[in-house]
Amino acid sequence: MILESGQTLALLNSKDHFPMQSVYKLPISMAVMKQVDDGKLSLDQKVKIAKEDYVGSAAHSPIRDKNPNGAELTIKELVRYALSESDGTASDVLMKLAGGNTSVQSYVTNLPVTDLIVLNTEKELSEDDTAQYRNYASPASAVDLLRALYERRGLSESSQALIVKYLTESTPGAKRLKGLLPAGTVVAHKTGTSGTTNGMTAATNDIGIVTLPGGQHLAIAVFVTDSPADEATRESVIAKIAKTIYDVAISETTGK
Repeated sequence: MILESGQTLALLNSKDHFPMQSVYKLPISMAVMKQVDDGKLSLDQKVKIAKEDYVGSAAHSPIRDKNPNGAELTIKELVRYALSESDGTASDVLMKLAGGNTSVQSYVTNLPVTDLIVLNTEKELSEDDTAQYRNYASPASAVDLLRALYERRGLSESSQALIVKYLTESTPGAKRLKGLLPAGTVVAHKTGTSGTTNGMTAATNDIGIVTLPGGQHLAIAVFVTDSPADEATRESVIAKIAKTIYDVAISETTGK
């Protein structure tokens, strides 16, 4: 979708449900930033993280790896870890600070964004492969979430800017949405990736806001689910879809 006009460029399985995996760290972080805006939390507020709060070794967590005996981080640092480094521990701590999954879900529903369910923690996801299918989104709902972020629904200008900054600095998934786009293209994105069980990978995802050459913005969500293909193939599919839609968006916005 071109966000300035609301023009939809492509729909493929747009209402189907796909496991989000770490994509759900975006709505969790948005819900926390809403509470910062409301004065219930502070970005400089320090949060103690005990060893018991860490996600298991199968889950990605730089916080755990750097601080094996526990840590103390500000909420701002936790949001950065969750969005820029996709840290599972940071995500779980943020969900708890937000008031749990019901509070995050209420925030999402009030945006309003439907067909996007935040239910389980990262720790629960790492312990139960079936749980990821209960944390789902449709491509259409993911684009709606990106549009809500772009339009600052339920967020202050400073909170939106911080989230977009961390999404733009995100390091995972360089070969997904960004993979075939022109060098220097600004992409504020959040990936999601599952493990591979019996040769099947449940989730290889990337959603984001792409800044077009003319200054307009393209929201795109690509979910690859239950695929037997290797990682390079799965990421290449996302990159090819993104480049195709990017080219269409340029044509629509410039007439060229």
